[in-house]
Amino acid sequence: MRISVVVPVRDDARPLERCLAALAAQTRSADEIVVVDNGSSDDTAQVARAAGARVVGEPVRGIPRAASTGYDAATGEIIARIDADTVCPADWLERIEERFASDPSLDFLTGDARFPDSPRWLDWLGRHCYVGVLYAWLTPLLGHAPLFGSNFAMRAAAWREVGGDVHRDRRDIHDDLDVAFHVRPWMTVRRDRELIVGISDRALTSPVSYVRHAWWVVTTWHQHGWAEAPWRRWARRAAARGRVSEQAAG
Repeated sequence: MRISVVVPVRDDARPLERCLAALAAQTRSADEIVVVDNGSSDDTAQVARAAGARVVGEPVRGIPRAASTGYDAATGEIIARIDADTVCPADWLERIEERFASDPSLDFLTGDARFPDSPRWLDWLGRHCYVGVLYAWLTPLLGHAPLFGSNFAMRAAAWREVGGDVHRDRRDIHDDLDVAFHVRPWMTVRRDRELIVGISDRALTSPVSYVRHAWWVVTTWHQHGWAEAPWRRWARRAAARGRVSEQAAG
């Protein structure tokens, strides 16, 4: 299967160099890397092209718009998403391919993160009190695991089904959580705790960034969550999965 890696960026030339170097060292190479330049004023686009990535311009600012543009442009059967500050281990794409190849019912795969450039105590806080809390809090509310924007993958067919409903023009929401809200009840989302990448600690060390990330969870939830109680989400998913099982058995 073909795998496309989408990286939305804006003025991220230096971290992008490291990100793309890690992708070049994969045991299973990406079939294409789509770097979405969201109006950079530095040499981000040149860095991407020098590394062999395909650069897609998106002048309308905002991560949701840039990420969606990348997903639309991707040509692979599987679309993997990371950020410019993501550093993937060498077997990252190999593991993604194995998970999707071994489970035809899998639509979305999401992973975890470490903070390798941080002190050990901050890495621990980030893993348990940032990423861990994200999953622990949002999974019961969504009815399935949320998608972690620095490390997730999805079938292109699943994106085509939900892509028309996401909020591309909002700049005050989390694009990954927005996609997670649009996952259809019959779709399968799995969290792989061994699918781990390294990311920067910017969201933890910058008070402004931390508050912004927290507020965007609220604004994203406001777009979706209050319209339907969590137990109704779980009930809809259970009913839909039951119908899928019956059809498969028949």
